[in-house]
Amino acid sequence: MDATNRPISLLRLDAIKITNPRTRGKKSFQDIVDSIKSVGLKRPVTVTKSDVDEGAFTHDLVCGQGRIEAFRLLGQTEIPAFVIEATKAEALVKGLVENCARRYHTAYDLLRDIGRLKESGYSDAGIAAKIGLSTEYVRGVARLLSQGEQRLLRAVDSGQIPLSVAVDISTADEPGIQAVLQLAYKKNQLRGHKLVIARRLIENRRRRGKGLGTFLPDRTKTPSASALIKAFKADTDRKRILVRKADATRNRLLFVTHALRQLMAEEAFQDLLAAEGLNTLPRNLAARISRVEPA
Repeated sequence: MDATNRPISLLRLDAIKITNPRTRGKKSFQDIVDSIKSVGLKRPVTVTKSDVDEGAFTHDLVCGQGRIEAFRLLGQTEIPAFVIEATKAEALVKGLVENCARRYHTAYDLLRDIGRLKESGYSDAGIAAKIGLSTEYVRGVARLLSQGEQRLLRAVDSGQIPLSVAVDISTADEPGIQAVLQLAYKKNQLRGHKLVIARRLIENRRRRGKGLGTFLPDRTKTPSASALIKAFKADTDRKRILVRKADATRNRLLFVTHALRQLMAEEAFQDLLAAEGLNTLPRNLAARISRVEPA
């Protein structure tokens, strides 16, 4: 059925479960809010009827998370919605297709969505055909996912290294990785600052491993009290170390200042400096040395 001929239902916002939450920048979200506020909702959200009894939730969101969040921010309690019939895998594909058509897809989104589609039994070629990407791109993300290469995936997501280079690194040994970097340099894929970042990434991957414990956080879960206490303690420990380092630096500076003040009081030392052409000091250092110490 064509989208323009679909029946539209008015659903409560608190009845729609966001099953595949995404993150977006503040600016892009504000653009959605401003658009809805000024001209209204241009396109209803798309949902399916929930096949699981989860209390207040009667429908699962297929696409339209930004519109739902904007409606909530604007104080609305209901939103127009297309209600379609689809399995969970079909709903995921429909949502992914719309997201890819609407904006640039990030490796973070593809990592999560491709992984779920593969768990649902789709092949790399099948996923590529459905979401309009190349099979090689899908296969590359899937390979990094299966090998737990979260560190490389984060670098791809942030644009630090191309996906093809990340895949080659993941399958190469130490000498092979250097060959991959040389080839990427020759192809103008990694030059200048990006090459430096890639080398640092590889070193961190070698020392700390492929994974990143916080790369794919579960945004649907609220941190536990123990986790918050642990994070607070770690932050407190870091600040305590910074204070100790600052105190140590201050004590060294006081020692050097006192030593220089005593040396500068010696006429023989001043004559030696003058003979070597070093009878002037930087302004800040001279001011500190000439400062009278508290009794």
